[in-house]
Amino acid sequence: MEEETFEKPLLKKNYHENCPGCKVDQAKELKKDVSFRNLSYIWLAVLCGTLPVASLFPFVYFMVKDFNIAETEEDISTYAGYVGSSMMLGRSLTSILWGMISDRYGRKPVIIIGIITVVIFNTLFGLSTNLWMAVSMRFLLGCLNGLLGPIKAYATEIFREEEQALGLSTVVAAWGVGLVIGPALGGYLAQPVLKYPHIFPKGSFWDRFPYFLPCFIISAFAFASAIACIWLPETLHNHKDSIESTKNVEALEVGSSEADKDRMIQRDKSIFRNWPLMSSIIVYCIFSLHDVAYQEVFSLWALSPLRLGGLNFTTDNVGNVLAISGVAILIFQLTLYRSVQKACGPINLVRITGVLSIPLLQCFPFMTMLSGFTLDIVINIASILKNLMIVSETIATSLFLLQNKAVKQHQRGTANSIAMTGMSIFKTIGPASAGALLSWSQKHINDFFLPGTHIVFLALNIVEGLGVLLMFKPFLSVKN
Repeated sequence: MEEETFEKPLLKKNYHENCPGCKVDQAKELKKDVSFRNLSYIWLAVLCGTLPVASLFPFVYFMVKDFNIAETEEDISTYAGYVGSSMMLGRSLTSILWGMISDRYGRKPVIIIGIITVVIFNTLFGLSTNLWMAVSMRFLLGCLNGLLGPIKAYATEIFREEEQALGLSTVVAAWGVGLVIGPALGGYLAQPVLKYPHIFPKGSFWDRFPYFLPCFIISAFAFASAIACIWLPETLHNHKDSIESTKNVEALEVGSSEADKDRMIQRDKSIFRNWPLMSSIIVYCIFSLHDVAYQEVFSLWALSPLRLGGLNFTTDNVGNVLAISGVAILIFQLTLYRSVQKACGPINLVRITGVLSIPLLQCFPFMTMLSGFTLDIVINIASILKNLMIVSETIATSLFLLQNKAVKQHQRGTANSIAMTGMSIFKTIGPASAGALLSWSQKHINDFFLPGTHIVFLALNIVEGLGVLLMFKPFLSVKN
């Protein structure tokens, strides 16, 4: 026992002079880590990965309409779903590769390459003149942007163990804010000639490319972020014995019993046989499907005309609703979230909010019976409650912690990228299936049973209900 007591700190303090990962570990050991700086890098990188995903939701309906490819107005949602899914399809094909590269060569180069990809292909997407160009640019943006998996690994590794929850909750908070700021930018800045004719004259460049301005603003932000991330500290160890020393330290931390050591050896054989990791990834994928399908449906449904069961909103209206919801989410995250999570527990909070959001979501189709100020009040209240209850932020923090604790550092980038791949596959299915289902429902607006969009919101609730069920044992395995 005494030997173990002396051996453990010696292993922890075995730093290598030219290893960036050791420098980070030494800073954590000496408590010299600058949290605000590291949190800023997380915010910049996550926003660069999130803003392009969400910015098209308010205007993709009108963009596809301008392409003149849809035979009927009811078909627009189907093609809009293809545009929304193309980026996630590309991401699903390459996320594991980018994770392996980050485990081999470092988190920093993969993050910077991903941000530069946003600068290039998000700009080209704004210049799209037909459906195939739009789909291609979004697909390439997904393929070459692998930063979200490594940034989750970075958020775990840059902080001391007791602050890892802060790093991962920052990833989730930045993701949530990006999912609101993105649509707000798309809603306010798309079609600027129609909205701000005194600034953007008719017949100008902005009239020819009415959806370029929000893409340009996001790309300019990404360009500035790429420059800032030059100073991002690398957390991956580059010395030959880094993996072995990490294993030895973790073996001592887990315990000295043969059973504990056997579990670690078994877990290291195949990351896909690590059930605590894989179960949390599966649950995360289910909720990701619900999340992206809801975002796609809400925007397309709100923009659809009244005769098709929509709210006949403009891009400004959708932007207003999402911006108000975003402010509410930010206030909740900064004030009440930690207290509520501490009182309920992260897993129980997900279960509770998931159940409560089901009847709320099923009320959305009835809002078409309202108009004017009453509609504005009701839709904003419902959107705020749904975004607070949608559990993507609550569940993501909890599941990210489970995923990163289930693996060692040399597998962490790959593990997060497996989660990103699974999420991207489900988010590829989400917009395409949601758009197709919405188009089908609008063609059956007068059906007796679940007419129009009622069937769409019921389908969303079925997915969410499945996710809540999978949050219980024995399916979800928690690694202590």
